[in-house]
Amino acid sequence: MAEKHAEKRIILEMGTGNDLYGGDYTKAACRAVHDALHHSSIVLFKSLGFDHRDMRVQVTIGVQEPGKVDLAVVTAELPRGRAEVTAVLGGLNVHDAEQDTTHIIATAAVEAFLPIDAADWRLSSATPKA
Repeated sequence: MAEKHAEKRIILEMGTGNDLYGGDYTKAACRAVHDALHHSSIVLFKSLGFDHRDMRVQVTIGVQEPGKVDLAVVTAELPRGRAEVTAVLGGLNVHDAEQDTTHIIATAAVEAFLPIDAADWRLSSATPKA
């Protein structure tokens, strides 16, 4: 039987997104996820031989009306890993009384986890050069 390694969080990225005129919480959430993803470059997969399918991606979306986020649509935006998306109370609604519209602002936290055994890793004993 293969040994099971504990999952370790290797990445945490944050992003924001909005829908200024449509009142669409899902669109704002997707834009927040894209913003977070554009801050990341996960080179360790190729460098260390990890398979993207081993990565679990946990996404938390903050909006004022979490029930209005289509979690399946947001999940489909994630290009790699096994995604889990939840929506919680957060973000902002900014009402424009003059235009009678509400601007939706969403936040996203994207976390990536890999099954890593800490015993397989050690810090280099090399002394940095002055």
